[in-house]
Amino acid sequence: MALNRDHVAQTPDELLSDPITWFFAEHQRHRQFCDVMQRASMATTYDETLVRWLLDFVVHDLALHILDEEEDLFPLMRARAQHEDEVDKVLDRLQGEHAKDLTAAAVVRDHLETCLRQQAPISRNNVRRRALEAFAVQERGHLALENAVVLPLARLRLTERDLLDLSNRLAKRRGVTWRPARRRRPVKASAP
Repeated sequence: MALNRDHVAQTPDELLSDPITWFFAEHQRHRQFCDVMQRASMATTYDETLVRWLLDFVVHDLALHILDEEEDLFPLMRARAQHEDEVDKVLDRLQGEHAKDLTAAAVVRDHLETCLRQQAPISRNNVRRRALEAFAVQERGHLALENAVVLPLARLRLTERDLLDLSNRLAKRRGVTWRPARRRRPVKASAP
């Protein structure tokens, strides 16, 4: 089986109308990326196209995703969560992991750039291979926590207005033009 970006589905723009579902789909996309990265770290042949794609994902997609959460989702969650949700602890942990993710992503970026310069497979260097594998494992754990705690709580706590604003911000950040679906208002029964 060839390792390439075709194994990582794009998150459909239509899902922006339901930003929580969009985040679940985007997290699935990131898990697929981790799978491809982990397999690529063990490949014995050099694949320039794949290495460039992995590099692009780490540099652009990961940074964009962290912005989505840090600037949009997490502040909304802090504003809407109830005391008993104890979401601050989880969000603090996730924000700390984001900082570690960015540091690890810089290391991964350097390793991928080295592979490109040397035209060498990732697996040729054990430090490089382990760094990419560790990054994939850490990212999967991070996504699992978000999917298990943050997103279900967001579905419960965020208002319709919050969700619309979140959709708009996600779309704007991606340069996507979309119009929210109009909700049907219930028809009032006429008096006899």
